[in-house]
Amino acid sequence: MTSPFDAPVPDPASDRISDPAPGTTAAPASAPTPEERDSREQFVLPLLVRMERATPPGRTDALETSARAVLTLLNDPRTVEPEGEWAERVAAWEDARIRKVVRRARGGEWRRAGELPGITVTGSEAEVRVFPPVPLDGWPKELAKLQVSGTDLEETGPVGPPAPGVPVLWLNPELEMSAGKTMAQTGHAAQLAWWRLDEVRRKEWAEGGFALAVRTATPEAWAELVVSDLPVVRDAGFTEIAPGPTVVVEGGTRYCPTPRLRRP
Repeated sequence: MTSPFDAPVPDPASDRISDPAPGTTAAPASAPTPEERDSREQFVLPLLVRMERATPPGRTDALETSARAVLTLLNDPRTVEPEGEWAERVAAWEDARIRKVVRRARGGEWRRAGELPGITVTGSEAEVRVFPPVPLDGWPKELAKLQVSGTDLEETGPVGPPAPGVPVLWLNPELEMSAGKTMAQTGHAAQLAWWRLDEVRRKEWAEGGFALAVRTATPEAWAELVVSDLPVVRDAGFTEIAPGPTVVVEGGTRYCPTPRLRRP
């Protein structure tokens, strides 16, 4: 099975998804072959997390906010309207090798980045700004100089169970990933979930503020989740971890109904 997320060559500055789960709806465009995707101009979706020294966000809140940021961009009129200013770039990004890069900023760096076209999404603590896709070799200078490494975050308080009825992005309990890489993975997972929905469900989810939760599955539940007919993010294994599944999306009863599974 091929998908827009296959990764044939290493790229240490980016993250991709590989092979959605069986039944996952493909990207909106007609599915090109891997060779066709490689021959097209390559884009990356920049995500920027605000990390002030004195008040870094909690890890789970940052992961959830990054996922909602990706969904917010995918639902923005500048993306979905045929004549939207981001529509062509997003379509080109989805038709090639889909990449997401998470960088960090604080102080003046964050303020200057905020002047670029994009959307800032706020969680209970985290602020994540998502920008329309840019060419791999065409990053705005305000973003290109920002660091990818160092996005390590701790929880700032207890993390309770997911709210009832919301989609849950279950993390692989066997993996240790930096917060930055995990934010890219939850963004991938949210995108896969989005592609599975029809327009009615998308509208309902958007009207609910893209409510979702990110939690780590138990080993027993992960074994069940990863073989289910649910969207699965499979990392290519070029940075931090070996190739394999990283996130499974279990839909909430309200927005993304899925087969009933044992809850992790």
